[in-house]
Amino acid sequence: MELPTTAAPGVGPRADAAADAACHLYDAVAPRGADGPAGWSRTAAEDAAEAIETTAHALAHIGPGAEVVLAPVHAALADLRRRLGLPPADVLSDGGLPVPPRTVGNPRRTRRVRGLTPPSPRQPPSRTTS
Repeated sequence: MELPTTAAPGVGPRADAAADAACHLYDAVAPRGADGPAGWSRTAAEDAAEAIETTAHALAHIGPGAEVVLAPVHAALADLRRRLGLPPADVLSDGGLPVPPRTVGNPRRTRRVRGLTPPSPRQPPSRTTS
């Protein structure tokens, strides 16, 4: 499959920002010759896992079969969550693939939804429909 040269409005800048944020995160925690958590906290690890999971959910819509190709990413992150003692991310669908986030445009935040931490001031409030 060949992708178009122009992304939908907002997709390119957000993908670029996500890539930059990932690079900055790596620079902040990259082990410098030592094993161990290298500056991670439970909250930071859960946030990073959710960022990868949500990005994989977004990429699953790039074309036919993409969700199948990305299934190992979700499986690996589920294993990592278990090893770190973090809560599971998503319920699996009948096909064994993670169910996409319940909200459109504002990905689910497991830690925040469960009420363990108040939303970040940088996050806009969730919109509810009545």
